[in-house]
Amino acid sequence: MKSLILLLCLAQLWGCHSAPHGPELTFRQLNCDDPETEQAAQVAVDYINSHLLQGYKHTLNQIDKVKVWPRRPFGEIFELEIDTLETTCHVLDPTPLANCTVRQLVEHAVEGDCDLRVLKQDGQFSVTFAKCDSSPDSAEDVRKVCPDCPLLAPLNDSRVVHAVEAALAAFNAQSNGTYFQLVEISRAQFVPLPVSTRVEFAVAATDCVAKEVTDPAKCNPLAEKPVVPQPQPDGTDAVVPTSAPVDPAASVSPPASPPAASLVVGPMVVAAHSRPPMHRAHYDLRHAFSGVASVESASGEMFHPGKSPPVVQPGVAGAAGPVAPPCPGRIRYFKV
Repeated sequence: MKSLILLLCLAQLWGCHSAPHGPELTFRQLNCDDPETEQAAQVAVDYINSHLLQGYKHTLNQIDKVKVWPRRPFGEIFELEIDTLETTCHVLDPTPLANCTVRQLVEHAVEGDCDLRVLKQDGQFSVTFAKCDSSPDSAEDVRKVCPDCPLLAPLNDSRVVHAVEAALAAFNAQSNGTYFQLVEISRAQFVPLPVSTRVEFAVAATDCVAKEVTDPAKCNPLAEKPVVPQPQPDGTDAVVPTSAPVDPAASVSPPASPPAASLVVGPMVVAAHSRPPMHRAHYDLRHAFSGVASVESASGEMFHPGKSPPVVQPGVAGAAGPVAPPCPGRIRYFKV
């Protein structure tokens, strides 16, 4: 009898020590291709693009992971991992993302990897945390699909800088009105045949007249009158804008017969950068969110960024037979 009593006491004592303290944290498991997941991911991509100040917009390529955590007192937090791809739309281009073309593998694609937290409350999604980086596809992978395709060049390479300076000088030489300043070098490639440097860069109108400029440093950019020229091979004579709805004082008159190598483009009426151009080797998405922490308010929410969850309990109901894994989701364009 004494042994039985002792055994019962030990069992009760073990049960007390093994009982969890406080509510367990569980997450709701969604499929990566679930419409709700995709809606959260699209909001995340829009947030990413809204914080980009240089380079090109990114679009969603694949959702890698998703967990949906309860949030106190209301709402849920979608913890997402997504892959993005660079498009041909510059961040200063007002073109909707849905109308932007993805850079293909033969153009030396750039992929972004992002970790985000998206709050869903009262049916509305909002990003509370974002951390991204991006990198170009490897040269070896580009060569596999296109042996003679040009590879991305560092934006701060001397050949790239020289090509942009030459193209911008030609651009201003053709102008009968406003003097334009460089906003940024956006993209560059070294073309093997014929050997040349292909550059994409953004310029903005200033308060100077092109024919009268003696000291470019004294010229100040005008708000909402930049131009984003299209790719230009090294050595072209001009970048010629067509007519566009801009202020006449900032317009550029095209030459009577533009050089055959020139591309004709039109100005975009968007805001220019107020800081001088900075030429990184590449525009990594991490620069858009450096130093950005979660904007989630300290309101007693269940999910705390930076803390490891004590318990992970997927809420997926069991099903008979093999079940396809909920993640990663479908690839919308191609895998880099």
